[in-house]
Amino acid sequence: MRDETDGQDCVIALDVGGTSMKGAVLDRNLKVLHAVRMATPRRWHPDAVVAEIIAVLHDLNRAAIKRELSVRGAGVVVPGIVDESTQTAIYSANLGWRDLPLAALLEDASGLPVTLGHDVRAGGVAECCIGAARNAQDVWFVPIGTGISAAVFCDGQLVRAGGYAGELGHIMVEPGGKPCACGARGCLEGIASASAVAAAYSARSGLQIEGAATVAERLAQGDPDARAVWDRAVEALATALTTATTLFAPEVIVLGGGLAEAGGLLMAPLRTSLARQLTFQRRPKLVLAELGDMAGCLGAGLAALQAASCGPSPHHPRKSLSAVTL
Repeated sequence: MRDETDGQDCVIALDVGGTSMKGAVLDRNLKVLHAVRMATPRRWHPDAVVAEIIAVLHDLNRAAIKRELSVRGAGVVVPGIVDESTQTAIYSANLGWRDLPLAALLEDASGLPVTLGHDVRAGGVAECCIGAARNAQDVWFVPIGTGISAAVFCDGQLVRAGGYAGELGHIMVEPGGKPCACGARGCLEGIASASAVAAAYSARSGLQIEGAATVAERLAQGDPDARAVWDRAVEALATALTTATTLFAPEVIVLGGGLAEAGGLLMAPLRTSLARQLTFQRRPKLVLAELGDMAGCLGAGLAALQAASCGPSPHHPRKSLSAVTL
């Protein structure tokens, strides 16, 4: 019996995060036909990360061929500074590469047309197109995970600035604070990222924990160390979002990533702290992401569809998905 997807066109999408990779084979309507997840080998040499990306692309391509699907291309999104115009991964503090012609390397190794993008901008496009920021023109999408970055949309347009826009995690919120991987001190990422929250709790309590989810659990149980670490992270995040709101006046700020999975434990105090810090500025609506940790992967798929001339342009994220045809 033939699979109902036999003979269909599809794209491969891969979201390379600082902690994990999420890949999928997607049809033209962004339906997930096959999905994989694995850890990112970021503690190894950067070449190992590239080799793992290539291996995953091959695995996804084989899965598509097995289902008799025609792969039109691949979208790969990565963290750090990415220049989409040159398809170059300029810098990643978490993955350790600089000025890497990643799209060309992946194309040579996989034999597929590859569209390279930024993980957070891709997730922001997906949230604007089919997620929590539908119908909004001025949006910040802020996933809080291993690092913190933002996708910035002004008047319905994605702001790239050569790949440098949206580095919210490297706003200084504690002058003279602890060193950051970027070389500065007191960056938001070193205080409010999920990894920083977990590390701060371990240092304060003397208990080694795996992630921020454990801190959230202990916060809900009334743990005073969890409260101190959480309050510091929330205040730092509110300070950075106050700066963003003052400069860009977003109508919606979409929070995603691991820390946002705490839901009301994060959103309630963050709304209070942000409201206290804002004075004359337009007050943004704070909402949780709707697409979860698949936002970046779906955004990568959108970019691959567009590159194959079969989907909505990432420059116009509000375009309806009904226009996605192959």
